[in-house]
Amino acid sequence: MRPSPLDSTSPLLDLREITVRFGGIQALDQVGLTVGHGETVGLIGPNGAGKTTLFDVISGVRRPNGGTVLLDGGDVTRLSETARARRGVRRTFQRVQTFGWLSVEDNVLVPLDGRRGGGGFAGDVLSLPGRRKREQQRRALVAEVLERCGLAAYAGEQASSLPIGIARMVELARAIAEPPRLLLLDEPASGLDDGEATVLAALLADLRATSGCSVLLVEHDTDFVMRHSDRIVVLHQGSVLAEGTPARIQAEPSVRAAYLGGAPDRDGARSA
Repeated sequence: MRPSPLDSTSPLLDLREITVRFGGIQALDQVGLTVGHGETVGLIGPNGAGKTTLFDVISGVRRPNGGTVLLDGGDVTRLSETARARRGVRRTFQRVQTFGWLSVEDNVLVPLDGRRGGGGFAGDVLSLPGRRKREQQRRALVAEVLERCGLAAYAGEQASSLPIGIARMVELARAIAEPPRLLLLDEPASGLDDGEATVLAALLADLRATSGCSVLLVEHDTDFVMRHSDRIVVLHQGSVLAEGTPARIQAEPSVRAAYLGGAPDRDGARSA
């Protein structure tokens, strides 16, 4: 008997036999993966392992050639990325995708503009009181998110002028402007200095504690992913090579040979 979608013991995300082909290339080969409610799962593997392709499948950017994507027990395999976003799936990208011509504040405001209320088109044109009130509420929420992400000082700056680390935090702020249920993070620590990475880690812990958000984390910084994941899944050549706790994955000979390599540092993590 399949668990009820409301049963917290069933996974929030359940991927079953996901297969993706690009012509004669098998990018993903019957990949199975779960993410529990409130769980942080690290997804690691060498370049070309299929990690970003898997994110595309989960977020709805790409439809798989085979397999099923379940969200809270419901089949969303054929749903659009917009429909999945409405169900609480949020994503950042390996290459930062901010709206460069907008300010930081307006970048984070974008996902909130879809909220109903305020008089619709007529409210916009006529600047009705309801529309002005709704706009004030949205901007107050954006201010809170920027403060939470350490971006308050950059609110008025144009996104295209930002260094890569700050731009990544803007993209993350936009993803959490409305609390996500499942957050897909594609190399969020890339380009961040130590202080920014510390802010990122604290923010992810806070999201989990306050909203029960689940996180699927792709990250080449193995120290970061090992420290901040409950469980690790290793992809290699489009298939799941290993899965387990960070300690188990670091001790797995097949993972060391295929990906981690090198000698452990003083914290036990290995560098890619």
